[in-house]
Amino acid sequence: AKAGGIAPLVALARDGTDGQKEEAAGALVNLAFNADNKVAIAKAGGIAPLVALARDGTDGQQVHAAWALANLAINADNQVAIARAGGIAPLVALAPGGTDGEK
Repeated sequence: AKAGGIAPLVALARDGTDGQKEEAAGALVNLAFNADNKVAIAKAGGIAPLVALARDGTDGQQVHAAWALANLAINADNQVAIARAGGIAPLVALAPGGTDGEK
């Protein structure tokens, strides 16, 4: 993250191919374990593309996006940003009807 990797990952999660979106979301899952990275991902605009993947992505994209959003939501400011980005409904929808990984 200190090397400037978050912004390109957010861009891939938003605009990449299906495979790139899934891999970028997976990388953001791991980066979002770190408190500073939680803030950096949000500042880089990462919440909206993750919400979009959780809502409309492939099964793999949805799994990674849901985990990334869960990690980001440990930060109170990110909880608000996720809600404002419309992230609650897709996450709730994944809980009963998603794959085992999405749940």
